[in-house]
Amino acid sequence: MAVLPIVTEGHPVLRRKAKPVGKITKRIQRLIRDMAETMYHAKGVGLAAPQVNVSERIIVVDVGQGLVALVNPEII
Repeated sequence: MAVLPIVTEGHPVLRRKAKPVGKITKRIQRLIRDMAETMYHAKGVGLAAPQVNVSERIIVVDVGQGLVALVNPEII
């Protein structure tokens, strides 16, 4: 696992519409693990893939009840 660099406000990836994930591959699983490690390292409670310079629809969240990873989440 790896701690990924977090991009800051003004980075172009934060303005682009993230692409949907077509299939859960080993690369996506590794990205989710790395995002979780990055989030915990930064003492955060949530992290979206674009925040680590990956324009895909993935987020990880932990509000104290364990890690939740969402792929292609939708607000209904």
